[in-house]
Amino acid sequence: MVKIKSIEYFRVLPRWLFVKITDEEDKYGWGESTLEGHTEAVEGTLNALCKRFEGYEADNIEHIWQMAWRLGFYRGGPVFMSAISGIDIALWDLKGRRLGVPVYQLLGGKVRNKLSVYAWIGGDRPADVGEAAKARQAQGFKAVKMNATEDVNWLDSPSVLDSSVERLKTVKALGMDAALDFHGRLHKPMAKQLAKALEPHRPLFLEEPLLSEHPEGIKRLSEQVSCPIALGERLYSRWDVKRFLEDGSVDVLQPDISHCGGISELRRIANMAETYDVAIAPHCPLGPIALAACMQVDLSISNFVIQEMSIGMHYNLDAGEYDITSYVKDPKVFNVQDGYVEALKAPGLGIEVDEEVVRRVAQNTPAWQPKEFFGPDGSIREW
Repeated sequence: MVKIKSIEYFRVLPRWLFVKITDEEDKYGWGESTLEGHTEAVEGTLNALCKRFEGYEADNIEHIWQMAWRLGFYRGGPVFMSAISGIDIALWDLKGRRLGVPVYQLLGGKVRNKLSVYAWIGGDRPADVGEAAKARQAQGFKAVKMNATEDVNWLDSPSVLDSSVERLKTVKALGMDAALDFHGRLHKPMAKQLAKALEPHRPLFLEEPLLSEHPEGIKRLSEQVSCPIALGERLYSRWDVKRFLEDGSVDVLQPDISHCGGISELRRIANMAETYDVAIAPHCPLGPIALAACMQVDLSISNFVIQEMSIGMHYNLDAGEYDITSYVKDPKVFNVQDGYVEALKAPGLGIEVDEEVVRRVAQNTPAWQPKEFFGPDGSIREW
């Protein structure tokens, strides 16, 4: 058995954290540990895990995952699980490359040949979504997602919700499907009003209508509207997910492969969700490695419905030239046609990372900081 020789990580623009594992035969795999706004915390955890797992047998992916999870005593949470995620994804990539097969073959083979995808419009303060939606349509997308609102107070004027309904109507008029991301910005007094107002216009789903720390509120809201309720980016393991499946409050589960424990845990969460008739639409406003890893799982599970991809996302545009195609040698693997991306065919994750670009950009990339929102009275509003 071949052992792990080194584990490295690279902070790159616009806000991503890549992981590279090299074995004793100089074969390698790439992963992604991005946790937006908490790069330095994840790097600290990776420092410890990298030292711990050097010398372990690279093929024993599940053993390494369980060692990180069970023998650290304190477990779970976004920082710890994001660090595990990057290592886990890189190990699957390494194994697939060594065996000469795509990762989905190691997960039981594919159950579909292409993947339905959607992209973001609207940014943090959504405004002219009509033109943005048309641009996405021209790129080949049939579905988009946008923030439901700008920053909103716990209880605000109902009139602040009117623009959300108009934006949804604008996009739907183009013949596109549109999901609305509440982003945890709304609290219960406003969220239930907006959900009811949007319902007649049939959004694809309502994402994070309330923060995930309010499962009882999400359950009640899900009983009040017929719109599919989606959440999961702030759930970091199958144990976090369990409550929402048992409550019956979620229709579309959105685990983030870079936050929830990588390919191994995303696959387990998907299998759990299937037993509750819940769909999987992985959260991924992240880099090309996370996207490719999601796609490998998507191709192998029966309850997959649609994949988020960050191409041309506002966070990426803020960084200038850097997008999901900037760090891969063949950007055509992410081409969108008629609302779909074709299955990745190359070994491992199915992409070839341009290591020269990664190392060059990593030399001067600062840690990305979350946006700050404040109300007119100076109080903090949810990001």
